[in-house]
This record gives sequence, C-alpha cells and structure tokens, in this order.
Amino acid sequence: MAKNPISMEVLETIDAIERRGSFAKAAEELNKATSAVSYAVQKLEEQLEISLFQRLGRRSVLTPAGRLILAEGREILQTTRRLADKAKEVATGWEPRISIGIESLQSYDDFFQVINDFLSEFPTVEIDICECVLNGGWEALEQGRVDLLVGSPGPVPSLQGYRSVAIGQVELLPVIAAKHPLTYQLQDIKNIDNVMSQLRRIVIHDTSYSGITRSEGLSSDGQMFYVQNMDQKIHAILAGIGIGNLPKHRIQGYLESAELLPLSIQQKNSSASFLAWKINNKGKGLKAITDRLIAQFTD
Repeated sequence: MAKNPISMEVLETIDAIERRGSFAKAAEELNKATSAVSYAVQKLEEQLEISLFQRLGRRSVLTPAGRLILAEGREILQTTRRLADKAKEVATGWEPRISIGIESLQSYDDFFQVINDFLSEFPTVEIDICECVLNGGWEALEQGRVDLLVGSPGPVPSLQGYRSVAIGQVELLPVIAAKHPLTYQLQDIKNIDNVMSQLRRIVIHDTSYSGITRSEGLSSDGQMFYVQNMDQKIHAILAGIGIGNLPKHRIQGYLESAELLPLSIQQKNSSASFLAWKINNKGKGLKAITDRLIAQFTD
C-alpha cells in the first residue's frame, strides 16, 4: 500500500499559509525557513499531481482542490488535538465521557445550566444524557449504562455500592385538562370521587428493562394510557385523553392559563429523590459534575 502523502505536518503547513496569507508569514509562525514551507507544499502537489495554491497579487490563495484538503484537514487536526487532550485527561483520572440518567420529573432548566457551566470549564468531556423513569434509573446505574443518576426516587437500593445524596422532593400535582369532557360535567372540579373510574390515567412507562417495574401517584383504578416520556404525558393530558400527576414546575404556564386544572385527590406523599453514583467510580469528571449538581439542588 502506497504511503499517504498527506501528513499532519503538511496539513498544519497548509492551514498556516491560508490563515497568514503567505508562505513567509506561515514559515514565521511555524518557526521554519520559507524554503522548507515551499518544499512541503511543492512535494505534496507533485505526489497528488494537483495544484494547492495560486498566486493572487502578493497573497497565496487556495485552489478548489486546496480548499477541499484544508477543510477536511482542519477537521482531522481538531480531532487529533481533542484526542491528545482526552488521552492526557484519562492518564490523570479524567474520563472522556460521562453518562447521566435524569429522572423525568426533574427540573431540566437547573440541570442543563449546571451541565453548561461544567462544559465551559471542561469542554473536552463528552456528556451523554438519557431520561429515566422510576426503577429504570437504578437499573441503568447498576448495569453500568449510566455513571450518574439525577432525581431518581427513593428508596436507594441497598447493598449495591451506591453513594447517594437526597435532593428533596418534586411537587406533583394531579391535573385534568380544561377541554376534558368530564370537566364540564362536574359542578366542582375538586369533587370527582364519583367519576374517578371514568377518568383514564396517563402513565409513563417505567424504563426498567429487566427488573420489576413500578408506578407512583394516582391509583390504578380505571383505564390506562401509556406514554414514553414526560413531554408526551403533558400533551396527552392537555389533549383531554386522561388525567395524571405532573411536576408543577413543568406546567406552571398551563395552570396560569387554566388549560390544566388541579384535582383534589388524596394520594401518598412522593418519596425523596436522589443523586446517586457507584462508590467505585473515582473519575474526576464525575466528581466535578456531581459537586456542582449537589450545590444546585441542595441550596
């Protein structure tokens, strides 16, 4: 197999020439003789049998073929720089990627602000976010599919080697849509005991794959309608399909506009929610992001 004539060094040379506008200024930046820069470009042109630059006055301007090589080459340069940075981070205890499972009830605004602040300081760490529901988060942590859980409901599974921090409770509100047919049949929206069996429950699937799934909130009396995530649940209730518990912080606008109406239903108090990670995970990135989340959610 013929040796690839496009080396990292020649890509850096072409990049410098294009940015500085001349071979001489590129040579100055690269701390090389101008003749060495010219020779590197000339050699590549001969090997590829194409022209990379053309003279335009005093400037050296890329040809279409040269622009293609530079555009693709800059991506390669950026990738190799990121690779070098990640290798250094791994060698010093910084993981290149952190997977986070966030409970569907949690406040996304606060969470993603913390993530943004973290990435501003540590931009080379990749973050992978997934949404978890009930036991699905604990299962994902146990199986190593996520490194950190945010907002998963208690109790914390025992004997699993987890470290956890309680971050309070999310206020859940049972609601019905103003457009629901039964809303207008009730003289008082808070008096619904006699019609509860007629009200379909909107339920998010527990994301547990192999463990025992669970549900919380409204009773299981009546017909069920299952959805995959919190956004689907909110819009299913808004459409008048059924009723359900929703986190108040996610629906405040709909409550103020009276598109959603609260229901006075007796239900058990929600359990505390937790940040959780495995004790044996010593990654510096995980610690840095966990410290920020604890500060955000426990103030």
